[in-house]
Amino acid sequence: MGVDVLLVLFVSVLFLSSNKGNSQPLVPALFVFGDSVVDVGNNNHLETVVKSNFPPYGRDFTGHHPTGRFCNGKLASDFTGENLGFTSYPPAILSKEANGNNLLLGANFASAGSGYYETTAKLYNTISLSKQLGYYKEYQKKLVTIAGKSNATSIITGSIYLLSSGSSDFVQNYYINPLLYKVYTPYQFSDILIQAYSHFIQELYGLGARKIGVSTLPPIGCLPASITLFGEDSNECVTKMNTVAMYFNKKLNATSVSLKSKLSGLNLVVLDIYHPLNDLIQKPTDYGFFEARKACCGTGLVETSFLCNKESPGTCANATEYVFWDGFHPSEAANKILAADLLLDGISLVS
Repeated sequence: MGVDVLLVLFVSVLFLSSNKGNSQPLVPALFVFGDSVVDVGNNNHLETVVKSNFPPYGRDFTGHHPTGRFCNGKLASDFTGENLGFTSYPPAILSKEANGNNLLLGANFASAGSGYYETTAKLYNTISLSKQLGYYKEYQKKLVTIAGKSNATSIITGSIYLLSSGSSDFVQNYYINPLLYKVYTPYQFSDILIQAYSHFIQELYGLGARKIGVSTLPPIGCLPASITLFGEDSNECVTKMNTVAMYFNKKLNATSVSLKSKLSGLNLVVLDIYHPLNDLIQKPTDYGFFEARKACCGTGLVETSFLCNKESPGTCANATEYVFWDGFHPSEAANKILAADLLLDGISLVS
C-alpha cells in the first residue's frame, strides 16, 4: 500500500472519528485569500470586467447557476472545505451572506485579477492582498461581537488559511505590460512577488493566523490562454513561462522555510499545484480527460470572464472531459483531482 493511500485513509479515519455523532469539521473555520482560482463571488460586487456571475459559469454547480466562481462548478478550495468536514462554504466577504453566524465558518476574501503585486489589482479594479487583509481585520471585529473574545481567538488561531496568488501577476500583468517586462526580467519580477508574499504571511501571522497553506504557481505556460497569446503558433506549453513558474515555486518554498523558522508556532505548508496540474495536462487520458489544450468554454483560446458567456461558440457539452473550463481556469473535474493532492500536501495543517 502506497504512502499516498495511507495518508488518504488516515484523513478519512480522522474525518469520520471527528464526525461521529456530530457534524463538526476538523478545524473551526476556513479563510481564503488570493485570486480568481479561489474567488467565490467577491468580484460580483465590484466595478470590474473580471467577473463570472453569468452563464455558462456555474452551470454544473449546486443549483446550476453562476455564483462568481471562475468554473463550471466547484473550485479546488470548495472541495478542500468539504474534505475538512464543512457542509457549506465560507461566504464571499462582500456578499450579503457574510454576516451573523455564517461568519463562524470563516470567510473568503479572494478577488479575481489580484496578485502579490499591488498594481495587478489596480489594473483590473479588484481587491489587492493588502485590501483583503483590511477586510479580514474588519471580519475579526465582527467575529468578536458574534462569538466573544475568547471564542474568536480560538477560531482565529485554530483555523486554516488558504492563499492562492501569483498567476494573474504574470499572465494578466507582467507578460502583457511593457512597463514591467521592459524593466524587470521575469526572475527579478518573481523576486519582487516573493518579497510581497513574505510580507503578507508576516501580516497574517501578526493577526493570529497559525495554520497557513499557500499554493504554488501552476504551469502558467500550459494555460490555454498562455499558449494562444505567447505560444508563437505552437500548440505546446510555453516552456519559458513554465521555467519562470518553477523558479518562483523554488523561491516560495525557500522563503516559506525561512518564515517558519522566524515566526514561532507558524505551520506554513506549500501546496504543490504545479506538478499535479502538469500531470493532468501532459497525460489527460490517464485521469479520464479527453482535452487538455483547449478549454471547454468558447473556442478555448483566451476566453475568460466576459469572453466566456452564453453566446460563446462551441462551449462543450460535457466539461468532465476537459482539464480547463476557460482559458485560465481548471474545470470542476480537474479541481476535484487537484483538491485530493492539496489534502495530502496539507495533512499537517489538520493533524
